[in-house]
Formats: sequence, C-alpha cells, structure tokens
Amino acid sequence: MTGNLKNVNVIGAWLLGFLWLWPLLYAIWAAIHPIEYQVRFDIFAPLTLFNFKNAWAQAPFAQYMLNTLIYVTLTTSSQFVVCALAAFAFARFEFPLKNVLFGLVLIQLLIHPEVVLIENYKTIRFLGLMDTIPAISLPYIASAFGIFVLRQTFKTVPKALDDAALIDGANTLQILRHVYIPLSLPTFVAYGLVSISYHWNNYLWPLIVTNSDESRVLNVGLAVFSMEEAGVEWATISAATLMVTAPLIIAFLIFQRQFIESFSTTGIK
Repeated sequence: MTGNLKNVNVIGAWLLGFLWLWPLLYAIWAAIHPIEYQVRFDIFAPLTLFNFKNAWAQAPFAQYMLNTLIYVTLTTSSQFVVCALAAFAFARFEFPLKNVLFGLVLIQLLIHPEVVLIENYKTIRFLGLMDTIPAISLPYIASAFGIFVLRQTFKTVPKALDDAALIDGANTLQILRHVYIPLSLPTFVAYGLVSISYHWNNYLWPLIVTNSDESRVLNVGLAVFSMEEAGVEWATISAATLMVTAPLIIAFLIFQRQFIESFSTTGIK
C-alpha cells in the first residue's frame, strides 16, 4: 500500500511539473519556429531566429533590459545597506522602544504592497520622481523581510567577537563590516537572490510610475509590446517573453547550488 501511494505521488509530481513547464515549452516552440507552426506541432518544422530579431526590432528591449538591470541593482544594493544597518541595531544595541519599533517592522510583513500603492504614488509625485527609475526603487529600499532575516542571523554571531574587535580598536561600523557581514554571507546571498527575482518580475508598481520607454522595465515593456492593439504575432510575443525570462533562468541554472545551500544555511523555507 505504501509503495502504491509513493508511485501515485511520483506520478502526480511529474504531472504537476509538466503542467508548470507547459507554457514555457510552448513559448520555446513558438519562438524558434516559423509563424505558421505556432499552433501546429511538426517534429520536422524548420528552426528560425526570425522571431527574436523581429521582437528585438519592434520594441526597445535593449533599453528595457538596461532599465531593469539598473533598477534591480539599485534596489538590491540599497536594501543590503539599509537592512544591514537596521538589523545590526536591532540585534546588538539597546535603545528606547526597541521592541516596539521591531514589532512595527514585523507588521509590515503582513501588509501587502498593493495596500500602500496610493500613498506611495502620492509620495513619488510629491518628490517629482515620476517616470524615473529611482521612483520604482524607492518604496522597496527599507525591506522588512530583509531586516528580519539579517537581524535573526546577526543574533547568532557570538558576542565575544564584538569584544575582541573592540579590544583591537574597531569601531561599530568596522565591527559590522569585518565581523558580522562576512559571517552572514550565506544570508546575504539568499536574500539577494530573492530580492533580484522579485524585482525582476515586478510589474504593477513599475507600470504605475513609468510611462515612457526611457524608464520602463522589461515586464512593463513586454506587456505594452503584447497588447492586442499592436497586432503582434504569438510567435514574436513568445520570443520576447523568452528574452525577458532567459536571464533569470540562466542565472538560476548557474547559481542553483549556491541558491539551495544559502537557503539551507539560513533556514529560510
């Protein structure tokens, strides 16, 4: 009975995996074959890169890619700085209302980003940052999740290392830089991978605060490119979709070992 149940679970897992992969498999098929084969399967169908060339020529994907790289890099690096400083303060210092403030940070984890869209929009408009890449990054710089994860990791660092560094003449920032950060690199890697993946796929907020090709990111650009009014063929849309998702897929295939090890080490599930 146990063996049969195990077989059912394996078959179910394979079916779910196939269903999950099916849209990607179709996108690959449509992208690398002529338009007349986009809804017709023929194992002998000729291969072509025309759809990629066509997609690249019809929309400024190079600009979208550059905007996305700047946005993701700016956001993730800013999060590292802000979250590390805040987490270090919560982990190692005593100050008035410390627990209350940390509780407010945790409450942010319960608030969905869409709840504060209007207030964020008002703030960005007041600052005069509409239709700029910093406008996309600004609401995400102080990440409650990042502060929580790094704080939990910093609390596992032995206090004796602080004392030893102080005896050697290190100041507070030097202790953070030379003691805590090196010992917490797996957590930084894990959080960085999550942050990059989230912001690379972010769609709603960039859609709201950008309205020109000079500041649009890949997901928004792909959505505009794929609108029915544009009259673009599905084969071309599939090629554009692969161009948008390929960097993340390739990065995961390259760094999947570090990705899994980092999450195992930090205990993030």
